[in-house]
Amino acid sequence: MRPLYFFLLWIPISLLAQSHKPLVDYVNPFIGVDNAGNVFPGATLPFGMVKLGPDCFLSKRWQTPNAGYESNNPVYGFSHTHVSGTGGGAKYGNIAFMPIIGNVNQRDISSLLIEEQASPGYFSAILQKYNIRIELTTTHSTGLHRYTFLKGGDAHVLIDAGSILYKGSTPQILISSGVEILSDTEIAGYGKAKSGWNVGDAYTVYFYAKFDTPMSDYGTMRNMQIKPGNKKEYALNTHDYSRNGGYFSYKVKAGTQLNVHVGISFVSIEKAKKNVEQEIGNNNFDIIYNKARAIWETYLEKVYIEGMTEEEQVMFYSALYRTILLPSNRTGENPDWDSRAPYYDDFYAIWDTFRSSNPLITLLWPDKQVEILNALINIYEHEGYMPDARSGNYNGMTQGGSNSDILIADAVVKGLKNFDIEKAFNAMIHNAEVPPSNPRKEGRGGLNEYKNSGYIPYPTERSCSRTLEYAYCDYATAIVAKHLGKKEVYNKYIQRARNWRNLWCDSIIHEGFQGFIWPRNEDGSWLYDPDFSVLKIGSWTNPFYESHSWEYSFYAPHDIAGLIEKCGGKARFIERLDHYFNKEYYKVSNEPGFLSPCLYIWAGAPYKTAEKVRQIIERNYNSSRTGLPGNDDSGAMSSWYVFHSMGLFPNAGQDYYLITAPRYPKITIKSGKTTFSILTQNTGNNNIYIRSALLNNKVLNRAWIKHEEILHGGTLVLIMDDKPSSWATQTSPPSL
Repeated sequence: MRPLYFFLLWIPISLLAQSHKPLVDYVNPFIGVDNAGNVFPGATLPFGMVKLGPDCFLSKRWQTPNAGYESNNPVYGFSHTHVSGTGGGAKYGNIAFMPIIGNVNQRDISSLLIEEQASPGYFSAILQKYNIRIELTTTHSTGLHRYTFLKGGDAHVLIDAGSILYKGSTPQILISSGVEILSDTEIAGYGKAKSGWNVGDAYTVYFYAKFDTPMSDYGTMRNMQIKPGNKKEYALNTHDYSRNGGYFSYKVKAGTQLNVHVGISFVSIEKAKKNVEQEIGNNNFDIIYNKARAIWETYLEKVYIEGMTEEEQVMFYSALYRTILLPSNRTGENPDWDSRAPYYDDFYAIWDTFRSSNPLITLLWPDKQVEILNALINIYEHEGYMPDARSGNYNGMTQGGSNSDILIADAVVKGLKNFDIEKAFNAMIHNAEVPPSNPRKEGRGGLNEYKNSGYIPYPTERSCSRTLEYAYCDYATAIVAKHLGKKEVYNKYIQRARNWRNLWCDSIIHEGFQGFIWPRNEDGSWLYDPDFSVLKIGSWTNPFYESHSWEYSFYAPHDIAGLIEKCGGKARFIERLDHYFNKEYYKVSNEPGFLSPCLYIWAGAPYKTAEKVRQIIERNYNSSRTGLPGNDDSGAMSSWYVFHSMGLFPNAGQDYYLITAPRYPKITIKSGKTTFSILTQNTGNNNIYIRSALLNNKVLNRAWIKHEEILHGGTLVLIMDDKPSSWATQTSPPSL
């Protein structure tokens, strides 16, 4: 066997040299803001509570995008709370600031933006209508605004305490808001809203703002009606739907700068002020911005990629950046109970993120994943269920299974510490055994039927997709039970993990392929309905959520060997996968199919996985504002791209990564005190196939690598070719 250094000689020296350019300079926050990507382009920190950015109108003037922003639409303010890459009804957009020039009582204050710039922790643009340059940066709990007035005149800063984003069939509803001018440089207040995406209970955002220049005049606003000289404008009662705010006025010259420090809290105005004092102190805008850059750099430098184009670097690090915009770390900001445990919100939703986003966080930032787990467990202790989705301090909407179960299993098999596994296991058992009173909010809907029949019968909503997901959640519960030495519990749930097979109907034939996941009635008979087909895409009330039977008939992540058997063996399974991709039934924008390109590996055709992954990336991802295949889903689409670009992909809840085909000559992953490198030889545009592999100088003939093998450090060398090979065709990954 040739030693490792022989293969290194084939890699050009230029590809081994590490660039000195900061990684933050490769991030473009505008990628994916359009084409329904709903990416947040504003200023924030990793898992930051404050997400400070622009809010704009869509063509329907009463609607706003989910992240507040869409290109070439007029902006009406810059608010401090947002989500990123989400769908459904909007959420947040609270506490908006808007500087203007001219009459304070303008009917339409909105303006187009020009000269936009964004980078991690920073956003800037010019308000075209007013010739004011806006610059934004953040700490974890505060937002810093710097306004440069490019022309003189009567300037005003409008503070809208009642601002919220409006969109969708479940729009947010403003309940009340209020402000109080405390001095010639200070204003404070709150905004309270409810509903939105998860049809949530009311949440309140408090703020405290301090200007660096005393105002020359002031007033308040009630439903945008100006009240000069007034210092207070509060709700008249607890359900006063008036939109209240205030304004500070200034006489400015061209070149005048105005700085505003804004603290946000979900607990109180006093806490918002404390956040300003502790996180900003006497630091100015530039110091805080440089600190934000440094924080982002420490997160991004967990992975170094070398030997790629500038555009490829931008796409990779921008995707890595988007993966950790959510969930929001609100430790110390929980208004519902006192706890020393971490508190995270905006799981929007774990149904989207458990497949690749959370495994990426586990691999690169395991301490943050532990905080997320502790937050989920703490929510269970106080509210009865770990959420599958949560926002505004309220659980919901649960789209499929109780997918927090997968996160617990993923953590256990990958050896994460510092969380209470017994409590987590109790939460999993609660999910698996106790039917919720509101199944769209939390837990498992249709649970009694599932337990009694081994499947969820039609017409219970999402009967097929939830049966499949519950089976996988049961597998996760079995794995944790095994880890804890609970043999009887393990046996129970490993049997339930096979329940997906109860909806496999051999009598359904489509385009020459026999056997599909199919709706089943309570009496055991199959649903035969001319209005229903294997390609009928469902929603909340249909058997298949957000997809169709063709897609879901490949969903058994823990039992792929059993799935292959159901499909007629490996050769037939490969034919079926080929048909699925060639007919474009696969959509990378839909999470249930995230693992599908990798299924070839179980059937002995890893080279086909390499083909499909490369095609999917080249057709669906680019560095433009429409560069995502749709909704980023809280970083799910981005983490899918990151993993496959590194040549790895997780099977969430299990302890290995499938080896696909890296896009770069060298990838270095930092994990704890060790580093793990993936090196490719014979790289080129057409060299997407792995001919052979070495793991730490030993021949590797399997197309997967264990988590612990990465943690131990070392080097994986992949020798590439322009044609398929027999590498890793004889050994399948683990399966039930």
